[in-house]
Amino acid sequence: MFEKILVPLDRSSLAECVLPHTVAVARALGSELILLHILSPSDRQGGLRAVDPLDSQLRRAEAESYLEGVRARLQDVGVTAQTKVLAGDAAEQILAFARENQIGLAILSSHGQSGLSGWNVSSVVHKVIMRAPISLMIVRAYQPAQPDLAGLRYRRVMVPLDGSPRAESVLPLASTLARASEAQVLLAHVVQRPQMPRRTPPSQEDSDLADRIVERNRCEAEQYLEIVRSQLPPAAVESRLLISNHAAVALHELAEQENADLVLLCAHGYSGELRWPYGGLAAGFVAYGSSPLLIFQDAPAKEIAPTPAEVAAQKNGRR
Repeated sequence: MFEKILVPLDRSSLAECVLPHTVAVARALGSELILLHILSPSDRQGGLRAVDPLDSQLRRAEAESYLEGVRARLQDVGVTAQTKVLAGDAAEQILAFARENQIGLAILSSHGQSGLSGWNVSSVVHKVIMRAPISLMIVRAYQPAQPDLAGLRYRRVMVPLDGSPRAESVLPLASTLARASEAQVLLAHVVQRPQMPRRTPPSQEDSDLADRIVERNRCEAEQYLEIVRSQLPPAAVESRLLISNHAAVALHELAEQENADLVLLCAHGYSGELRWPYGGLAAGFVAYGSSPLLIFQDAPAKEIAPTPAEVAAQKNGRR
């Protein structure tokens, strides 16, 4: 499914939280791994400096040695990888490398060398997420790390579904990952109560109408989930049907309640809006979720419109 998986590393222990997930995913999918390190043009104090050729060569040698060490650790558990060192802005180089090398999936740590912060993802990761037209996996560096490189087994893979074929496009991937770890797939669907914005409280007639809509959608959702379940190995599939005023909030709470150790969802859902790399639900899980997250990119890169900032930057000779 993903022939090439890109794993950016910045030589920090926080960034290395992705390695057990990398092993688990690469083993399940038989993907080719590429370990990438970006040499920053700034010094340790954050200020720009003139390029020192000797220092540049030393830093590159250190980076290559580091990646070689990681590659050897992966080799010890039966996973092969290539290594690559580039120089420049980290986010821009990751995006450019992914585009130029037909990367299918990038596995990112939420935080790295800059340390943990109150933000759910670091600035570099946020930049990559906002512009990457590929599938992404985000591992939360603030969660307890898996000490055994080859010991990670997913137990519960949660898959939010909204009834659209786009959302269902993740099911083959979910089945493959779950089968490799002998995990359960948890299908989740939320029936959302219709919104009735008005200055006065809804009348009894309004409430009755909303209840009828919810009940009809609930019956349809039950049949829908049963059909999806019938297409997957029955012993490894459960489903949850929720009714809520806020679908996103309900799904976040469900992921926590069910102890999902991987949330797997499609980049776009029922609305099918492709102007941005990710729809509202996927963006919400990036910004506020706490479980490891894999977003399957269903839209071709050419269909995702560049932002006005990207267009302006390209006109000025920047990526």
